[in-house]
Amino acid sequence: MKTMLIVDDSACSRAIIRHAVSKLDVKIVGEANNGKKGVELYLKLVPDIVTMDLAMHDGCGIEALKEIMSINNNASVIVISSIGRQEKVAAEATALGAKKVLDKSSIGDSLTAYLKEAWSL
Repeated sequence: MKTMLIVDDSACSRAIIRHAVSKLDVKIVGEANNGKKGVELYLKLVPDIVTMDLAMHDGCGIEALKEIMSINNNASVIVISSIGRQEKVAAEATALGAKKVLDKSSIGDSLTAYLKEAWSL
């Protein structure tokens, strides 16, 4: 079973992600509503997969991604953000080490499909 940390300031988005992975072999080990807490939980929990919103109220999504990647340059971070459609932001997240950038408008289906493909879940 793979472990997952969800980092998103939207309770609704976190719930959608939880629901999307509920049928997969994934255990959600933590949730954070800002980037700083996300990094703290990453250090504490060392999850296999992290979902990260970039456009959080505290503006720390990119910074949290950078910090997690500096802790573990092999971290599996999936960026799920409403700003994912902007090619520049998606390219920056990928350049920083994000494994995938998904748009929030299709969280459930795209996340499930990606996890099944990339992790055979």
